[in-house]
Amino acid sequence: MKRVTGLGGIFFKCQDPENIKLWYQTHLGFEISPWGTQFDDKQNSNAYTVWSPFKADTDYFNPSTKEFMINFRVENLEALVQVLLKEGVQFIDQIESYEGMGKFVHLLDPEGNKIELWEPAI
Repeated sequence: MKRVTGLGGIFFKCQDPENIKLWYQTHLGFEISPWGTQFDDKQNSNAYTVWSPFKADTDYFNPSTKEFMINFRVENLEALVQVLLKEGVQFIDQIESYEGMGKFVHLLDPEGNKIELWEPAI
């Protein structure tokens, strides 16, 4: 019997949920409903979700002080970064590539949540 088959959602507290929804809609293209958004990706066999606990003293989530980090799969990371820069989104590092894994870059949303954008390797 299968038990857990994937990530069902990401839920987090914030000071201004409506503003956060608008920011994610504007800059990351979320289709927003009153409860949030839903992702369906049946076209990309490389599109998978990772569940990964980190040690409590990790600095990987820095400069965010939150106890979580959100990773979003994207297509054409370089082009998206250019669009987001024009929109005023501030990145905290540069795009890095890892063989077999893909490309990654990090930013903070308006409430200091660290966001990892990931373009999976083909």
